[in-house]
Amino acid sequence: MQWGSDALSHRNNRESGAPVIRSIQVPIAACLALALFTGAVRAADTDAVQAPVAEAARLAGDGVRTRFIMDLAEPVDFVISTLADPYRVIIDLPETRFDFGEDAGKDGRGLVSAWRYGRFARGKSRIVLDAVEPVTVDKSFILPPVEDQPARLVLDLVKTTREAFLEGISRPEPASHAVTKGDKLTAKLASSRPLIVVDPGHGGIDTGATGRGGTLEKQVALDFSSLLKRKLEETGRYDVEMTRDGDVFVPLKKRVEIARALEADLFISVHADSVRVGKNEVRGASVYTLSEKASDAVAAELAERENRSDVIAGVHLEDEQSEVADILIDLARRETKKFSIFFARTAVDELRSAARVIKNPHRSAGFRVLEAHDMPSALVELGYLSNRLDEKLLTSDEWRERMTTALVAAVDRFFRPRLVRSGVASSASSTQ
Repeated sequence: MQWGSDALSHRNNRESGAPVIRSIQVPIAACLALALFTGAVRAADTDAVQAPVAEAARLAGDGVRTRFIMDLAEPVDFVISTLADPYRVIIDLPETRFDFGEDAGKDGRGLVSAWRYGRFARGKSRIVLDAVEPVTVDKSFILPPVEDQPARLVLDLVKTTREAFLEGISRPEPASHAVTKGDKLTAKLASSRPLIVVDPGHGGIDTGATGRGGTLEKQVALDFSSLLKRKLEETGRYDVEMTRDGDVFVPLKKRVEIARALEADLFISVHADSVRVGKNEVRGASVYTLSEKASDAVAAELAERENRSDVIAGVHLEDEQSEVADILIDLARRETKKFSIFFARTAVDELRSAARVIKNPHRSAGFRVLEAHDMPSALVELGYLSNRLDEKLLTSDEWRERMTTALVAAVDRFFRPRLVRSGVASSASSTQ
């Protein structure tokens, strides 16, 4: 897929003033027919392959040999791989419907401390087993269904040494189709409007935080981001993209790459975490920017939790070389930091009028998703699912309306000088 290079060429056209075909007039009947046809094709694609069903899963055994068993409605193909630091065993499956109970995977046994499951990418699901020490896969097989017994996936783990584990390690590569055109990440047409990338945190196998009432952070972030995108677009002043528009996992590095390839003018990552410092329960909205040293204990804990997203989903974290620290990049990083802080403070001002914010609501820490040196970035913590009242608000339509309206106002203030210079502000207001 060439969306990255397309984004750059469209962006260059936009800045250079090259002529671009903006739209063509099509009869309404034809548009309706096309929409119905597209919907039918999508429905056909969805129903063409019925996702296999995993009906239950459990652990058996002890600290010498531990068995993972999963009941399936039908046999499936699977691939096993391993990752170190922490020790993990990964089972990749075709996209699967998991009909497990809410507590599945929370309790470990034997050589497995816990396990988790979920959608990893379009067409792909994943199970990640956390091992308490180095293990090796002694056996793995599928048992066919027999009479009233379902098909079963069986995996036997036994102890091994760290040296043997590292020698036999196999690294699963993130699916090349983890981000597709279905995620609406293709470049926009050339435009003088600022381009904003909204990043709904977590997704797929990485559910993020879970509220006391069972609310999942990944869904809260997606619902809020979708509404924010729509409201920003309705102003007529911005082009807006999202790093995901469905329940798929997107690695942290890929989220930044998406925004940079599109040459975003602003990157907003949306979260609703769960955190507690000592006996104090944190509640309210806040905005975070990047810094090498965390501004406080809450910021440090949040950054540590968010930066573990790739580990949770079983992604190999390569030892990456930092970007060349020449003077130009250093200057760009300093300038970007100033703009990021300006947007964060502006967002806090607007959010105060819409909802409760925490004490010292602008904070900073080493969030990996905010590391782009040339793109103003901020992480908006909508509230905390660990707090019952915040959890209730996070699923409220009225609260979402207030919060998204406040963030749109913050974006308007941030881009006001540019919009005035380009004439976008006046032209947009005249058409509304």
